[in-house]
Amino acid sequence: MNSVMSILLVDDHLVVRKGVELVLLSSFPKANVYSAENYDDALDIMKTIKLDLVILDININGVENIKIMKAIKEIQNKVKILIFSSHEEKHYGTRYIQNGADGYLNKFCTEDKIIKAVNQIFEKGFYYSDQVKEKINSKSGKKRGTSAIDSLSNREFEIAKLLISGEGNLEISNKLNIQMSTVSTYKNRIFEKLNINNVVSLSELFKENE
Repeated sequence: MNSVMSILLVDDHLVVRKGVELVLLSSFPKANVYSAENYDDALDIMKTIKLDLVILDININGVENIKIMKAIKEIQNKVKILIFSSHEEKHYGTRYIQNGADGYLNKFCTEDKIIKAVNQIFEKGFYYSDQVKEKINSKSGKKRGTSAIDSLSNREFEIAKLLISGEGNLEISNKLNIQMSTVSTYKNRIFEKLNINNVVSLSELFKENE
């Protein structure tokens, strides 16, 4: 690992950014640590500063934007991306890795785990927790509905989680800036793929597979 690293923290909470920065500098005192509170600021920084790692919250201001990883790689294709999210790892960890992330950390992890993840990304090029490894490598013994949930597109998965959290079609339409008719279409498609017909069943299915 290089003695000097350039790391960008992208999170909409100042306390989180400052906390992670302190953790990083305690183990990597020579690191250059930058921060951004939104994706636009992050992309602007990447256009002027060569980075080794982006520690990224995929959900800024309550809206998931999985496409941001593609935008990051288009600017600096060799930069590593470590997702740092409050979402449950069981589903989101593998989903983000399959879409370009090099690792996943839950925000409730320990300081030691943050350092371990950063070290492993620089040494091996990736960081997979035991839980994510198990899901990636597992080819049998899946719980009921797991493969069906994995079959959801990123947008379908995003809308499914909003439905489970109690958001209605109007709220989802406003939050994602899409038409209500589009939300209805996605909702119907989700129900069809999962072979269910209501949000209660949707919530139960996700709970079974956490």
